[in-house]
Amino acid sequence: MGSDNSRHRGGESRFSQWLRRLPGAGSGSADTTETAASREDLLLAAAAAGFPLAQAAYPEGYGCSCDRIGCPTPGRHPVSFAWQTQASTEAEQVARWLRAQPEANFITATGINHDVLDVPAEAGQSALEVLDAAEVEVGPVARSGEGPQARVLFFTATRGTPDDEDEWWPCELDCHPETMDEHPGLRWHCRGSYVLVPPAKLPSEGSVAWLRGPELPLPDPLTLLEALTDACARYAGEGAGHESVAWPLHH
Repeated sequence: MGSDNSRHRGGESRFSQWLRRLPGAGSGSADTTETAASREDLLLAAAAAGFPLAQAAYPEGYGCSCDRIGCPTPGRHPVSFAWQTQASTEAEQVARWLRAQPEANFITATGINHDVLDVPAEAGQSALEVLDAAEVEVGPVARSGEGPQARVLFFTATRGTPDDEDEWWPCELDCHPETMDEHPGLRWHCRGSYVLVPPAKLPSEGSVAWLRGPELPLPDPLTLLEALTDACARYAGEGAGHESVAWPLHH
């Protein structure tokens, strides 16, 4: 069954109804209360899907809400060093965080209940077309940012902690996201990593938003890898090859 069918099975999903309530879904400005409620609904939907959430910083003026002078990743990082232990799928906890800091972004900790394959937006959109044409179940997909730095995030089942530790690798780039420009290809967010979960605000009116919602089943990451690596190779240009991919090529 194709992803479009699973998205619309049984009529319009509750998630689709939430999307229509978001600012920009219709004409005119959204009521502040309804906007907050829609945002809470979307975050609670992510938590209900099993995505562990923790509070993150948010853009403030031209900088970041954190107290770090010259923060290199404004609005893109957790507020606490203990984010891995604080990350929760409990609706009550997420709601408390939201009400304590309504503007906060949220990250989702990867490598627990899910992983994320993170690629340049152009490569991600190309891969989506290929995967849809092949009727591959893609699962939840989000877009982060706009322009040359935009990324597409594919949420997948997690590899967890393999018995053979040689088959696991830390995603160093996600611990130090300011190095993103040095690694333009695919990044695999796994154990010890995180990504911003939609809806989130980025500097300069940027945002993180769902293309396909968290209600969809998580696919095995290996079913997406070939399309994503091929798309990233085309994006990087001739000669880029697969040397820059962030996972071991042996299994």
